[in-house]
Amino acid sequence: MTVEQIASRLTALCREEKFDIAQKELYADDAISIEPYATPDFEKETKGLSALREKDKKFSSMVEARYGTTVSTPLITGNVIAFVLTMDIKMIGKDRMKMSELCVYHVKDGKIISEQFFM
Repeated sequence: MTVEQIASRLTALCREEKFDIAQKELYADDAISIEPYATPDFEKETKGLSALREKDKKFSSMVEARYGTTVSTPLITGNVIAFVLTMDIKMIGKDRMKMSELCVYHVKDGKIISEQFFM
């Protein structure tokens, strides 16, 4: 897949909140994920597709309700994709909130090799 095709598929899946399918289809086995900072629930850096999928499952288990996700039009330069993702969610034990982050993905050989989030 080209970077443009990956960007199109990734944004479509994210809009549908199918993050697990995006990882399965589009990510390299050795992909890494970088969060803005480490938290008690998540490491700053997660390595390997299986660990990324576990991280996604853990985050999903912390969500009580989802009210919608929006994704901006992706920006593409070279092998980099970026977009703003906003989730309207209620985490367990917390108030409903809108969480926005800039998502940046690096692509190599037709697969996402890294994702990094900025809040």
